Amino acid sequence: MNRILLFGAGKSTAYLIKYLLDHRRSLNIALTIADLNPDRIQNELRDPQEITFVKLDIFREEERKNIIKKHDLIISMLPAHLHMNIATDCLSFGKNLVTASYVSKEMEKLDREVQEKGLLFLNEVGLDPGIDHMSAMDVIDRIRKEGGNMILFESFTGGLVAPESDNNLWNYKFTWNPRNVVIAGQGGAAKFIQEGKYKYIPYHKLFRRTEFIDVPGYGRFEVYANRDSLKYRNAYGLSDVLTLYRGTMRRVGFSKAWNIFVQLGLTDDSFILENSEQMSYRDFINTFLPYSPSDSVELKLRHYMKIDQDDILWDKLVELDLFNPKKFIEITNATPAMALQKILEEHWTLSEDDKDMIVMYHKFGYESEGKRKQIDAHMVVTGEDRKFTAMAKTVGLPVAIAASNILKGEIQSKGVRIPIEKDIYAPILKELIPYGVEFTEREIPYMGYNPENVIG
Repeated sequence: MNRILLFGAGKSTAYLIKYLLDHRRSLNIALTIADLNPDRIQNELRDPQEITFVKLDIFREEERKNIIKKHDLIISMLPAHLHMNIATDCLSFGKNLVTASYVSKEMEKLDREVQEKGLLFLNEVGLDPGIDHMSAMDVIDRIRKEGGNMILFESFTGGLVAPESDNNLWNYKFTWNPRNVVIAGQGGAAKFIQEGKYKYIPYHKLFRRTEFIDVPGYGRFEVYANRDSLKYRNAYGLSDVLTLYRGTMRRVGFSKAWNIFVQLGLTDDSFILENSEQMSYRDFINTFLPYSPSDSVELKLRHYMKIDQDDILWDKLVELDLFNPKKFIEITNATPAMALQKILEEHWTLSEDDKDMIVMYHKFGYESEGKRKQIDAHMVVTGEDRKFTAMAKTVGLPVAIAASNILKGEIQSKGVRIPIEKDIYAPILKELIPYGVEFTEREIPYMGYNPENVIG
């Protein structure tokens, strides 16, 4: 019996759990789910005959160690900062580990010991990071195999609302952790390479430096830069590439409106608002505006941010009920970012029948036989409803497939790894296709420039 232990049963685990249940007989799986609140697991997935549910606080060391010791493979879908407690126990007891999170510096330091024990700690095997790595390396390896030399790589991902559920002026709803959306881009300038030149975008300019992407069949999107596009330069073997850029996708117009929040300071998470629990939405906005004995909050905001009354930006702000004096933040010691998140969740949470949508788009520029060529590849996945979302599918399925391949002995890699090696990514990408997680490729004229003719 292959005993799998899953830590965490949040929003991204619906398809992960379903996959493991669907394959429980062929893989001879016994599944245990450990969560601080196991009752929140969706009714459709609760099967006491097939799943063992355990209420567990991972900070209770003895209980955590005892349950890890009893299982063969561990999957952690907890927040990234909680993985190390689990990882150190997996190392001690000789257990393989799978996560969807970025590899932390602490996790990297375990690599040698993990290899020496013949274990695999596979991280970044969700959507982004995850499918982005696997789909990119699939094309990059193919280009190299055919003799091509990579000179450009751009990659964009967006967790969005599906067109049939798009019913607000922002063309957006939360499909993943709302907090991460609110504080996105903070903590340093975005950095990337463009035509051989290093480029930097400070946070206060990030949402006004966008570019456009047209996705066949789905229209136009805008992209703003991720904080560090260069993180995977060496891992992808792109140390000599002329352009390397990674970004986040939104519908056109979102970034310009979001920039209002950035410029006002509403996304700041570094200080606490006094008496935030008693602060109305209107008070919250007014807190960041100049004092005036006569002008209304609305008038002050329009003047301060130079928003014309007939600008669609204004309608977007009004739609969020920002000026309501009767709705309150109701959070003690809230930061501005926490207060804004509370307001946005009222309007951007998926309804019961809402569908989300994942869009991923890659650009591959390369030289072959003396010519510059380009391949564009895109993937669009639409969710079923608020529970079985596209986000849960594209995060959870790769994790589940990776876990099953480890159990079957089909992955030979050892150590702390991400899915950029063919023995890891190729089987996962192949198995995702029947689930509708598949890329469409097209060759287009190379869109970069000759660096000899660019001042930069």
